Amino acid sequence: MTRAHSHINDIDVRPITEAEYPEWLRAVHAGFLREPAVSEAELEARSSQFEPGRLLGAFDGDRCVATFRSFAQEVTAVGGEFVAADAITAVTVTATHRRRGLLTRMMNQDLAAAKERGDVLATLIAAEYRIYGRHGFGPATSAAEWTIDVTRAGLDPRGPDLAGGRIELVEAGDVRKLGPELHDRMRRATPGAISRDDWFWQLNTGAVRPDPKWTEPFFAVYRAADGTVEGLMAYEVDDKWADTMQPLNTASVRSLIASTPAAERALWHYLCSIDWVMRVKSGWRAPDDLLPHLLLNPRAAGITMQSDWLWVRILDVVRALEARTYEGEGALVLEVVDGSGMAGGRYRLEASPAGASCTATTQSADLTLDVRELATLWLGDESVARLVALGRVREERAGAGRGADALLYTSRRPWCPDMF
Repeated sequence: MTRAHSHINDIDVRPITEAEYPEWLRAVHAGFLREPAVSEAELEARSSQFEPGRLLGAFDGDRCVATFRSFAQEVTAVGGEFVAADAITAVTVTATHRRRGLLTRMMNQDLAAAKERGDVLATLIAAEYRIYGRHGFGPATSAAEWTIDVTRAGLDPRGPDLAGGRIELVEAGDVRKLGPELHDRMRRATPGAISRDDWFWQLNTGAVRPDPKWTEPFFAVYRAADGTVEGLMAYEVDDKWADTMQPLNTASVRSLIASTPAAERALWHYLCSIDWVMRVKSGWRAPDDLLPHLLLNPRAAGITMQSDWLWVRILDVVRALEARTYEGEGALVLEVVDGSGMAGGRYRLEASPAGASCTATTQSADLTLDVRELATLWLGDESVARLVALGRVREERAGAGRGADALLYTSRRPWCPDMF
């Protein structure tokens, strides 16, 4: 054994103890190129995130040189079922210890534990595209940001027609009370949406402040005529003026969720009608969001950012395919390749709008695909025929890709509104 290999084996990968949490957080800072120091305020704010066994660290002696955290999450499948997932975050390897297999060791340990727990999926939001495919993850949703030139939008500057509803500015405490129930209604109707725990609501309303640069946004809610909260928006506005005393302000949306199109329309129109606001930045939205066409002039909204978003790793093929609904009817035999051995095999899917069953089979496969491609297809955001053309799915039966699209594709694209 070479000396270099011996040193690799000396690095201990294991769940951290609570006493090691400050050192682990310092390594997280280093990995994300933040100021290395961890304040007492951040430690106190993040203390509730310590969950024994779910935070992994790689230690070279007493120094933490790689980090990994997972937590329980629910992902909305096509059709509205909530699926148990292992959400992965805070993945770092310190620059001095790259290319030593530390991420692979932490990932394998965490995914094995997730499968043993019975999680159907693992999820993450990838900072870099090329890292996670080798671990069986595939991009399953994407997101886009629009920038609206308010002066060209064609909307009535007096504000939206609320049709008996109303918009109210509310306080952060109100958001913590009203938000969770609205979000549950929204996510059940939004494939790709994820659960929000109490930490999310505290963090995004300033009740906990690990970031000393936190600034409180404006919070606006839309209530329907019967008083039901159907929309919630958090936004901030900069303070820019031309030398000629003309306003040049931009309103930036931190979050907008809605359970009805009427609420979406009202909140966007409200934001575009605020005096002195000349531009609106939408924040990350679904790639087929209604927003541009809620304006009289859709060209006033231009896409300024677009990217993959939620990545999925399927751990249980049968439960994943049975959890979602299907708009078409038919049967499909899939040969799923998984180098880790976690989810590979041959499966027969029988599906219709009434339900689906998925079972192991010895029948000849219609399609052969890696588990990462199955993840990309699971939420209905990708075309099988397109992946066949790209060489990422192999047709074992001519025309099987088009037939699979009739089953798997969805009429609206999935969306994950949140970063984690």
